[in-house]
Amino acid sequence: MTVALPKLVLASASPRRLGLLQQIGLEPDHLHPTDVDETPLPAELPRQLAQRLAKVKAEAALAWSKRDEIWTGAYILTADTVVAVGRRILPKAETVDEAEACLHLLSGRSHRVWTGLALVTPAGAIKARLVETRIRFKRLSRAEIDAYIASDEWRGKAGGYAVQGLAGAFVVSLQGSWPSVVGLPLAETVGLLEAAGFPVRANWPAPLVPVL
Repeated sequence: MTVALPKLVLASASPRRLGLLQQIGLEPDHLHPTDVDETPLPAELPRQLAQRLAKVKAEAALAWSKRDEIWTGAYILTADTVVAVGRRILPKAETVDEAEACLHLLSGRSHRVWTGLALVTPAGAIKARLVETRIRFKRLSRAEIDAYIASDEWRGKAGGYAVQGLAGAFVVSLQGSWPSVVGLPLAETVGLLEAAGFPVRANWPAPLVPVL
């Protein structure tokens, strides 16, 4: 039996974040991508950028919900993922040159993926988490880089790669949250939702009752 859940809004256009939510049995009632300036501030660290953008997106989504009574009081989830080598923030690659530069930089090295997560509660409060994941790539050959560039998977991806796709073949080690690298840390998302009173497991399949 399906239980009517409180309204849940995913403030993101990312199909990967939507897919991750669906993976744990959550179907947002609405998708509301936010349009915010994602340019890092002067001297802003990667972790600070991920935290700030998640919060800015949450604030923008909260302001929108207050203008539409249908969504006032909904749970609103936002996130932002930042890939960095040391203090250097890698772009969301949009050109071949950007993607190649990212892959050359990541080749044979460790890097960090920071995902800022924010939840707007029905009371209008914003709760936030930050998740760090460390990844090491193998040393990439020219042929591997060229083949990956030709796949076009990198376009629009932070750091110029998508770990859930072909670039998974480049990963030597990963310490932390794999879904966070994809775009949404699931354990932390569930923790925020449950702490705010959202019944995350309400629609999970019930165990079968044996017929005697």
